[in-house]
Amino acid sequence: MEPSNNIDRLIEIMKALRDPETGCPWDQKQDFKSIIPYTVEEVYEVADAIERNDKYDLCEELGDLLLQVVYYAQMAEEEGSFNFGDVVYAITKKMIRRHPHVFGSPAQRKKGLIKGEWERIKKEEKAERSEKRKSANLPDDTPKGYLACVKSTQPLEKEAIALQQRAAEVGFDWTDPAPIFAKIDEEVKELKDALQSKNKKDIEDEFGDVYFTLLNLARRLGVSPRTTLKNANQKFRYRFNFIENELNKNNKSLNDASLDEMEKLWNEAKVESRRKQPNPQ
Repeated sequence: MEPSNNIDRLIEIMKALRDPETGCPWDQKQDFKSIIPYTVEEVYEVADAIERNDKYDLCEELGDLLLQVVYYAQMAEEEGSFNFGDVVYAITKKMIRRHPHVFGSPAQRKKGLIKGEWERIKKEEKAERSEKRKSANLPDDTPKGYLACVKSTQPLEKEAIALQQRAAEVGFDWTDPAPIFAKIDEEVKELKDALQSKNKKDIEDEFGDVYFTLLNLARRLGVSPRTTLKNANQKFRYRFNFIENELNKNNKSLNDASLDEMEKLWNEAKVESRRKQPNPQ
Protein backbone atom coordinates (compact mmCIF):
# COMPACT_ATOMS: atom_id res chain seq x y z
CA MET A 1 0.00 0.00 0.00
CA GLU A 2 1.32 3.45 -0.96
CA PRO A 3 0.72 6.78 0.81
CA SER A 4 -1.66 9.24 -0.82
CA ASN A 5 -3.08 12.76 -0.38
CA ASN A 6 -6.57 11.34 -0.89
CA ILE A 7 -8.63 10.93 2.29
CA ASP A 8 -9.93 7.61 0.95
CA ARG A 9 -6.48 6.08 1.45
CA LEU A 10 -6.48 7.05 5.14
CA ILE A 11 -9.94 5.51 5.58
CA GLU A 12 -8.70 2.38 3.79
CA ILE A 13 -5.68 2.18 6.12
CA MET A 14 -7.89 2.47 9.20
CA LYS A 15 -10.21 -0.26 7.93
CA ALA A 16 -7.18 -2.51 7.43
CA LEU A 17 -5.84 -1.75 10.92
CA ARG A 18 -9.21 -2.62 12.46
CA ASP A 19 -9.76 -5.78 10.41
CA PRO A 20 -10.64 -8.51 12.95
CA GLU A 21 -8.53 -11.13 11.15
CA THR A 22 -5.58 -9.37 9.51
CA GLY A 23 -5.45 -6.04 11.37
CA CYS A 24 -3.15 -4.72 14.08
CA PRO A 25 -3.84 -6.33 17.50
CA TRP A 26 -3.51 -2.99 19.32
CA ASP A 27 -5.90 -1.18 16.96
CA GLN A 28 -8.37 -4.05 17.02
CA LYS A 29 -8.92 -3.85 20.78
CA GLN A 30 -9.42 -0.06 21.01
CA ASP A 31 -12.84 1.48 21.61
CA PHE A 32 -14.30 5.00 21.76
CA LYS A 33 -13.23 5.61 25.35
CA SER A 34 -9.79 4.03 25.17
CA ILE A 35 -8.51 6.45 22.51
CA ILE A 36 -9.83 9.63 24.17
CA PRO A 37 -6.45 10.32 25.85
CA TYR A 38 -4.69 10.05 22.47
CA THR A 39 -7.16 12.46 20.87
CA VAL A 40 -6.64 15.03 23.63
CA GLU A 41 -2.87 14.57 23.36
CA GLU A 42 -2.96 15.21 19.61
CA VAL A 43 -4.93 18.45 20.13
CA TYR A 44 -2.24 19.70 22.51
CA GLU A 45 0.50 18.70 20.10
CA VAL A 46 -1.19 20.73 17.36
CA ALA A 47 -1.37 23.71 19.72
CA ASP A 48 2.28 23.25 20.67
CA ALA A 49 3.41 23.22 17.03
CA ILE A 50 1.46 26.42 16.40
CA GLU A 51 2.94 28.14 19.46
CA ARG A 52 6.44 27.12 18.30
CA ASN A 53 5.59 28.35 14.79
CA ASP A 54 6.86 25.02 13.42
CA LYS A 55 4.90 24.42 10.23
CA TYR A 56 6.67 21.12 9.50
CA ASP A 57 5.53 19.69 12.83
CA LEU A 58 2.10 21.31 12.42
CA CYS A 59 1.52 19.39 9.19
CA GLU A 60 2.48 16.15 10.92
CA GLU A 61 0.36 16.84 14.00
CA LEU A 62 -2.72 17.80 11.96
CA GLY A 63 -2.40 14.44 10.22
CA ASP A 64 -2.29 12.70 13.61
CA LEU A 65 -5.39 14.62 14.68
CA LEU A 66 -7.20 13.73 11.46
CA LEU A 67 -6.38 10.08 12.11
CA GLN A 68 -8.33 10.33 15.38
CA VAL A 69 -11.45 11.48 13.50
CA VAL A 70 -11.11 8.62 11.02
CA TYR A 71 -10.57 6.22 13.92
CA TYR A 72 -13.83 7.19 15.65
CA ALA A 73 -15.72 7.11 12.36
CA GLN A 74 -14.43 3.61 11.57
CA MET A 75 -15.52 2.27 14.95
CA ALA A 76 -18.92 3.92 14.51
CA GLU A 77 -19.29 2.35 11.06
CA GLU A 78 -18.47 -1.07 12.52
CA GLU A 79 -21.35 -0.77 14.98
CA GLY A 80 -23.69 0.76 12.39
CA SER A 81 -23.95 4.24 13.96
CA PHE A 82 -22.44 6.44 11.24
CA ASN A 83 -19.43 6.61 8.94
CA PHE A 84 -16.80 9.14 7.89
CA GLY A 85 -19.03 10.43 5.10
CA ASP A 86 -21.73 11.22 7.66
CA VAL A 87 -19.20 13.21 9.70
CA VAL A 88 -18.20 15.24 6.64
CA TYR A 89 -21.85 15.79 5.68
CA ALA A 90 -22.75 16.97 9.19
CA ILE A 91 -19.98 19.58 9.38
CA THR A 92 -20.47 20.84 5.81
CA LYS A 93 -24.19 21.20 6.46
CA LYS A 94 -23.50 23.13 9.66
CA MET A 95 -20.97 25.49 8.06
CA ILE A 96 -23.20 26.23 5.07
CA ARG A 97 -26.20 26.81 7.31
CA ARG A 98 -24.32 29.11 9.69
CA HIS A 99 -22.93 31.28 6.90
CA PRO A 100 -25.89 32.35 4.74
CA HIS A 101 -23.99 35.58 3.96
CA VAL A 102 -21.39 33.42 2.18
CA PHE A 103 -23.26 30.33 0.93
CA GLY A 104 -26.91 31.48 0.88
CA SER A 105 -29.12 32.84 -1.85
CA PRO A 106 -28.10 35.97 -3.78
CA ALA A 107 -30.44 37.98 -1.53
CA GLN A 108 -28.85 36.56 1.64
CA ARG A 109 -25.35 37.20 0.36
CA LYS A 110 -26.31 40.74 -0.53
CA LYS A 111 -27.56 41.42 3.01
CA GLY A 112 -24.23 40.29 4.43
CA LEU A 113 -23.65 39.29 8.04
CA ILE A 114 -26.74 40.24 10.04
CA LYS A 115 -26.47 40.92 13.77
CA GLY A 116 -28.02 38.11 15.78
CA GLU A 117 -28.15 35.74 12.80
CA TRP A 118 -25.55 33.36 14.26
CA GLU A 119 -27.46 33.04 17.55
CA ARG A 120 -30.77 32.50 15.71
CA ILE A 121 -29.30 29.70 13.58
CA LYS A 122 -27.71 27.98 16.58
CA LYS A 123 -31.06 28.17 18.40
CA GLU A 124 -32.74 26.45 15.44
CA GLU A 125 -30.02 23.78 15.45
CA LYS A 126 -30.54 23.11 19.15
CA ALA A 127 -34.28 22.73 18.59
CA GLU A 128 -33.68 20.27 15.73
CA ARG A 129 -31.17 18.33 17.84
CA SER A 130 -33.67 18.08 20.68
CA GLU A 131 -36.35 16.82 18.29
CA LYS A 132 -34.03 14.22 16.78
CA ARG A 133 -33.04 12.95 20.23
CA LYS A 134 -36.71 12.70 21.15
CA SER A 135 -37.48 10.74 17.99
CA ALA A 136 -34.61 8.37 18.79
CA ASN A 137 -35.96 7.87 22.33
CA LEU A 138 -32.90 9.53 23.81
CA PRO A 139 -33.17 11.63 27.00
CA ASP A 140 -33.32 15.42 26.89
CA ASP A 141 -29.77 16.41 27.83
CA THR A 142 -30.31 20.17 27.51
CA PRO A 143 -28.51 21.87 30.44
CA LYS A 144 -30.83 23.82 32.73
CA GLY A 145 -30.33 26.54 35.34
CA TYR A 146 -28.23 29.68 35.60
CA LEU A 147 -24.97 27.83 34.92
CA ALA A 148 -26.35 26.00 31.86
CA CYS A 149 -24.53 28.32 29.47
CA VAL A 150 -21.15 27.14 30.79
CA LYS A 151 -20.09 24.23 28.60
CA SER A 152 -18.87 21.11 30.38
CA THR A 153 -17.11 19.98 27.19
CA GLN A 154 -14.31 22.55 27.43
CA PRO A 155 -10.97 21.95 29.21
CA LEU A 156 -11.68 21.49 32.91
CA GLU A 157 -9.64 24.50 34.05
CA LYS A 158 -11.53 26.73 31.64
CA GLU A 159 -14.84 25.28 32.79
CA ALA A 160 -13.99 25.97 36.44
CA ILE A 161 -13.10 29.60 35.74
CA ALA A 162 -16.16 30.05 33.52
CA LEU A 163 -18.38 28.73 36.33
CA GLN A 164 -16.75 31.14 38.77
CA GLN A 165 -17.15 34.07 36.38
CA ARG A 166 -20.78 33.23 35.76
CA ALA A 167 -21.49 33.07 39.51
CA ALA A 168 -19.63 36.36 39.99
CA GLU A 169 -22.10 38.10 37.68
CA VAL A 170 -24.79 37.73 40.36
CA GLY A 171 -22.49 38.68 43.23
CA PHE A 172 -21.31 35.20 44.31
CA ASP A 173 -17.65 36.15 44.42
CA TRP A 174 -14.84 37.47 46.58
CA THR A 175 -13.89 41.10 45.98
CA ASP A 176 -10.16 40.69 46.70
CA PRO A 177 -7.59 37.86 47.03
CA ALA A 178 -7.33 37.86 50.86
CA PRO A 179 -10.40 35.68 51.57
CA ILE A 180 -9.37 33.34 48.75
CA PHE A 181 -6.07 32.68 50.52
CA ALA A 182 -8.04 31.94 53.69
CA LYS A 183 -10.23 29.53 51.70
CA ILE A 184 -7.13 27.83 50.29
CA ASP A 185 -5.81 27.33 53.83
CA GLU A 186 -9.19 25.87 54.83
CA GLU A 187 -9.27 23.48 51.86
CA VAL A 188 -5.65 22.39 52.42
CA LYS A 189 -6.49 21.55 56.04
CA GLU A 190 -9.45 19.45 54.87
CA LEU A 191 -7.15 17.69 52.40
CA LYS A 192 -4.70 16.90 55.21
CA ASP A 193 -7.57 15.51 57.27
CA ALA A 194 -8.63 13.35 54.32
CA LEU A 195 -5.07 12.03 54.03
CA GLN A 196 -5.28 10.88 57.63
CA SER A 197 -8.40 8.87 56.82
CA LYS A 198 -6.65 7.28 53.79
CA ASN A 199 -9.98 7.30 51.95
CA LYS A 200 -9.10 7.80 48.28
CA LYS A 201 -12.51 9.25 47.38
CA ASP A 202 -12.26 11.84 50.17
CA ILE A 203 -8.71 12.68 49.15
CA GLU A 204 -9.78 13.21 45.53
CA ASP A 205 -12.72 15.38 46.59
CA GLU A 206 -10.63 17.58 48.86
CA PHE A 207 -7.81 17.90 46.34
CA GLY A 208 -10.42 18.97 43.79
CA ASP A 209 -11.60 21.69 46.18
CA VAL A 210 -8.03 22.94 46.63
CA TYR A 211 -7.49 22.98 42.86
CA PHE A 212 -10.82 24.75 42.22
CA THR A 213 -9.97 27.43 44.78
CA LEU A 214 -6.49 27.94 43.30
CA LEU A 215 -8.10 28.47 39.90
CA ASN A 216 -10.39 31.02 41.52
CA LEU A 217 -7.31 32.84 42.82
CA ALA A 218 -5.79 32.78 39.32
CA ARG A 219 -8.98 34.34 37.98
CA ARG A 220 -8.92 37.06 40.64
CA LEU A 221 -5.22 37.78 39.99
CA GLY A 222 -5.86 37.93 36.24
CA VAL A 223 -3.34 35.24 35.33
CA SER A 224 -3.78 32.32 32.95
CA PRO A 225 -3.54 28.90 34.66
CA ARG A 226 -2.36 27.37 31.40
CA THR A 227 0.37 29.98 30.88
CA THR A 228 1.57 29.89 34.46
CA LEU A 229 1.69 26.09 34.53
CA LYS A 230 3.48 26.00 31.18
CA ASN A 231 6.08 28.41 32.58
CA ALA A 232 6.39 26.29 35.73
CA ASN A 233 6.90 23.18 33.58
CA GLN A 234 9.62 24.94 31.61
CA LYS A 235 11.38 26.01 34.82
CA PHE A 236 11.19 22.47 36.16
CA ARG A 237 12.66 21.07 32.91
CA TYR A 238 15.50 23.61 32.99
CA ARG A 239 16.36 23.01 36.65
CA PHE A 240 16.14 19.24 36.46
CA ASN A 241 18.27 19.21 33.29
CA PHE A 242 20.76 21.39 35.16
CA ILE A 243 20.94 18.77 37.93
CA GLU A 244 21.49 15.99 35.41
CA ASN A 245 24.18 17.91 33.49
CA GLU A 246 26.08 18.83 36.66
CA LEU A 247 26.01 15.24 37.84
CA ASN A 248 27.25 14.05 34.44
CA LYS A 249 30.23 16.41 34.76
CA ASN A 250 31.21 14.43 37.85
CA ASN A 251 30.54 11.07 36.17
CA LYS A 252 27.43 10.50 38.26
CA SER A 253 23.92 9.58 37.19
CA LEU A 254 20.61 10.68 38.64
CA ASN A 255 20.24 7.27 40.28
CA ASP A 256 23.62 7.66 41.98
CA ALA A 257 22.82 11.05 43.53
CA SER A 258 21.23 11.54 46.93
CA LEU A 259 18.22 13.79 47.44
CA ASP A 260 20.44 16.28 49.31
CA GLU A 261 22.81 16.48 46.33
CA MET A 262 19.95 17.02 43.92
CA GLU A 263 18.36 19.70 46.11
CA LYS A 264 21.69 21.54 46.34
CA LEU A 265 22.02 21.51 42.54
CA TRP A 266 18.34 22.50 42.23
CA ASN A 267 19.04 25.68 44.23
CA GLU A 268 22.10 26.36 42.08
CA ALA A 269 19.89 26.01 39.02
CA LYS A 270 17.49 28.61 40.44
CA VAL A 271 20.37 31.07 40.88
CA GLU A 272 21.65 30.30 37.38
CA SER A 273 18.20 30.76 35.83
CA ARG A 274 17.78 34.17 37.49
CA ARG A 275 21.17 35.19 36.14
CA LYS A 276 20.08 34.27 32.63
CA GLN A 277 16.71 36.07 32.81
CA PRO A 278 14.43 36.80 31.03
CA ASN A 279 14.73 33.42 29.29
CA PRO A 280 16.61 30.84 31.34
CA GLN A 281 15.65 28.09 28.93
